Amino acid sequence: MQVGGVGVDAVTEEQVVQWVAAELEAGRGGRIVTPNVDICRIAAADPALRDLVCSADLVVADGMPLVWAAGLLGTPLPERVTGADLLWALSRLAAGRGWPVYLLGGGPPDVPQRAVRELTSRYPRLRVCGAHAPPYGFDATSEGYELVRRRVLAAQPGLVFVGLGFPRQDRLIADLRKDLPGTWFLGCGAAIAFAAGAVPRAPGWMRQTGLEWAFRLAGEPGRLMRRYLVDDLPFAARLLGRCLTTRLKGRR
Repeated sequence: MQVGGVGVDAVTEEQVVQWVAAELEAGRGGRIVTPNVDICRIAAADPALRDLVCSADLVVADGMPLVWAAGLLGTPLPERVTGADLLWALSRLAAGRGWPVYLLGGGPPDVPQRAVRELTSRYPRLRVCGAHAPPYGFDATSEGYELVRRRVLAAQPGLVFVGLGFPRQDRLIADLRKDLPGTWFLGCGAAIAFAAGAVPRAPGWMRQTGLEWAFRLAGEPGRLMRRYLVDDLPFAARLLGRCLTTRLKGRR
């Protein structure tokens, strides 16, 4: 279904895990994009980025406004499926099946290693074949980009969690997919930092009521104020308004 200008799959978190498991068992890889309001806004202004999102094997609604928009259109999504939750769910899957995982990104150099400690503490059988936070701007030069790319290819992971932010993470994933056709990739934004405890995650009630942005804004106002209040909030309001108008017109 189309929500916020991108096609979103109406699936639950458990259905995503089952799909990835079946595809990995069959030797087929893929990529998961987890759009929120910010990603939809950026993609709406750039056809190439919109295609990058829509061409993913699975596109799940990470933002509550997308869930609300789908409901207003009369095509409800079963639930919100976040990259932060999928990181844990897919790690549980990988631990049970023996598939190696690779963590890429997350911020400061020690963050992915801290996330690995948390993940393996919960899932002792989890095999981690790599954890790397490339320096900011690594992709500004071909040498920096190739170094990161070669490290992932050499590890031969079954699943890769990429937390570099949209669209950087998704462009890299699309490139890596060519050489790792049997690997699944999750573009997960801040999920690695959440797992590491480097960035606190909002309480469950705030996530369920669509107030996670307010929690994150309070924690990082200098970095997020313009994005959330100037760019994303008006976009979300317009999106919900259009969906409501479409629904009301359909009732006439």
